[in-house]
Amino acid sequence: MTYGEEFGILGLSWARIHFVENEGMAFGISFGGDGGKLALSLFRLVAVAFLGYILVTLIKAKETRGLIACFALILAGAVGNILDSAFYGIIFSASSFHGNPATMFPEGGGYAAFLYGRVVDMFYFPLIDFTWPDWMPVWGGDRFQFFKPVFNVADSGISVGVISMLLFHRGFLRTGTTKKVAVEAVVDGNSNVDEGAKGAAGLVVSEEE
Repeated sequence: MTYGEEFGILGLSWARIHFVENEGMAFGISFGGDGGKLALSLFRLVAVAFLGYILVTLIKAKETRGLIACFALILAGAVGNILDSAFYGIIFSASSFHGNPATMFPEGGGYAAFLYGRVVDMFYFPLIDFTWPDWMPVWGGDRFQFFKPVFNVADSGISVGVISMLLFHRGFLRTGTTKKVAVEAVVDGNSNVDEGAKGAAGLVVSEEE
């Protein structure tokens, strides 16, 4: 597909495959030129390593399958976007609005170096699309679209994982606060903190301590 080319999913006008590429984060958010691109790619690598560590820890701790699935979705989404930015610039020629689509393994190399490639987005769901009437203040004559951003499978995995965690696993997210309380209590010699809080903080504290 050429850049910006699209077609309706099952012929629907509000559900489309729309080919674009972005330089930065999820949903086309950019991040400061080549330097920002490299910083973002390196941050993604660190984040993936950290998420992988958390996921292994959760599995060993025999946490709920739902929580593990949330972290797995976030990790898989992060890896997916890293693969795009790491290798697509090496594998493909640059995409254009007109002419021939990008080619795989072009002569002379791809359009970017390792970690400088663009992330491919393709899902576009303008469920609501209309123009505000001219008589309306502020927005009169402007076009309104929902949902406007174009995203990919990796973005979906990250979003579903994060939203599911916020909705169904808020207890886990509170462990950071629990940990802080438990640590402060141990330092202050407060014996009112229960063993559950100490366990959530990853602390093994004797009665004497």
